Amino acid sequence: MANRSERHEAVPHGPPAFRDRAEAGVLLAAALREAFGNQVSDHPERFRGSAGPAAMTREPPQAGRAVPAQGFPSPGPGSPDPEAGCEPPPPRDSTENRGSRDWLRVLAIPRGGVAVGAEVARALGVPLDVIMVRKLGHPEAPELGLGAIAEGAGGAGEPFFDEEMLDRVGLTPADMTAVVARERAELARRVAVYRPMPPTEADGPQGLADLARQVVVVVDDGLATGVTARAALRAARARGAARTVLAVPVAAPAAAEAMKTETGEVVTLVTPRRFRSVGEWYADFGQLTDDDVLTLLSSFGGSTPRNSRSPAGRA
Repeated sequence: MANRSERHEAVPHGPPAFRDRAEAGVLLAAALREAFGNQVSDHPERFRGSAGPAAMTREPPQAGRAVPAQGFPSPGPGSPDPEAGCEPPPPRDSTENRGSRDWLRVLAIPRGGVAVGAEVARALGVPLDVIMVRKLGHPEAPELGLGAIAEGAGGAGEPFFDEEMLDRVGLTPADMTAVVARERAELARRVAVYRPMPPTEADGPQGLADLARQVVVVVDDGLATGVTARAALRAARARGAARTVLAVPVAAPAAAEAMKTETGEVVTLVTPRRFRSVGEWYADFGQLTDDDVLTLLSSFGGSTPRNSRSPAGRA
C-alpha cells in the first residue's frame, strides 16, 4: 500500500496522529486485518505458503477521532484460499473467543506496547502476552539505543548490538558490559513481576512460552531505532515461531525499512519523514507503570496487580 501520510508530515507541529495508545491499538488492529485479509481466520499451515502482508502505511486518523476496527475484509489477490469465507470479529469484551485461534498470538513489548497490544489482541480475539526486551543505551546517554537484550527460554538471551551505531560512537561490545549487566537484571525483575509462577509451581518466574508453529505479532507503541523490536523478533523465532510480524502505530522510515530484513512483514500506520520521537505522535503519551501493565494483562487472564513485587512506578 502506498504511503498516504504526506499530508500529515507536511505539518510537523500539527495535531498528533493518535489520541493515546488505546486508539492507536484499535487502528493498528484494523490495519492488520486489512493486511492479512482472510488469512487471520485460517490455520497456520496455510500461512506458510503465502507471501504475507508487505510493509504498509495508512493515512493518519483525524485528531480526536477513533476509527474502530470493522469486520474482516474480503481476501485480496494474494490471499490463500480465496473461497474461504471471512469470519466476523468477536465481541470486544468477550472472553469466549480468546484462545479460539491458539496458533496466533500477540506479544507486546512492555511497557507502552502493552496498551497498544491489548487493543490488537481484543480485536483479533487472540491471547496477549508480553515479550521482555530491554534497550542497551549508551553508557553516558542512555536514550541512545546501541542494542537490546530479550528474554530467552531460561532467562535473558544474548545481547544484540547495532554494529553501525557502535562504530559511530566509538564503542565496542566490551564497553557495554556494565550496561548489559544492569539491563539483564531489570529484564529478570520484569519477568518476575509480569509473569510470576503460580504458588503451586516451582520457585521462579515463568519463561517465554513455547511458540512452536505459531504466528506471532510483535507489538510496540512505536519504532525509533528498531533495536528492541529486532531483539524481540529474534527471541520469538528462537522459541519456535513459524512466522513473525512487527506491528507498530508509528515508525521512523529508515527503521521500518531496515526491519524488513529481520521479518519481511512490518505493518505501520504512520511513517513520517520528519520523525523525531515516538511520543510526538501521541496526544497522551504518559508512562505506564508495572500495575498498569498487570491490569491490562489481567483482562486476558494474566497476572494481576497484587503480583507486583516492586514499586509500580519503577522505570
